[in-house]
Amino acid sequence: MSAARAVSPVPQPDPEDTEQESGQLDAVFFALSDPVRREILNRLKDEAMLVSELAKPFDISLQAVSRHIQVLVRAGLVRQERTGRISRCSLEVGPIFTAAVWINGYTRYWQAQFDALAAFLETHPDPAGSEPESKPGDAPPDPSSNGS
Repeated sequence: MSAARAVSPVPQPDPEDTEQESGQLDAVFFALSDPVRREILNRLKDEAMLVSELAKPFDISLQAVSRHIQVLVRAGLVRQERTGRISRCSLEVGPIFTAAVWINGYTRYWQAQFDALAAFLETHPDPAGSEPESKPGDAPPDPSSNGS
């Protein structure tokens, strides 16, 4: 077998993945697809907040923020507790963990891609045969020094 081997196609979902799990993943990825909803989740990472507190930084109506929160609630990402007219939201990490586990199922594919690229680069040296003048993180040359 040669060093540059073919990489298998993207793995297919596990046949044991139930419709319920698939529906939950769909809801989570849909909820995460909107930047306002992602920011709401980000703000809930450290503490539970009132809907009015969550709405403050957004240039949209309180009603629009409430609709975004309902999408997050339906996806299981946010728990909303009401006391009279006051609504407090808190983060639920379980569905995020489920999505992360699903995504991590594809790391084998990407690792194989990176391994194949590394093998290719090891066997095909830079045609210019030289190192770059600077590396990421190096300070740019000082123009006032005139090379001295």
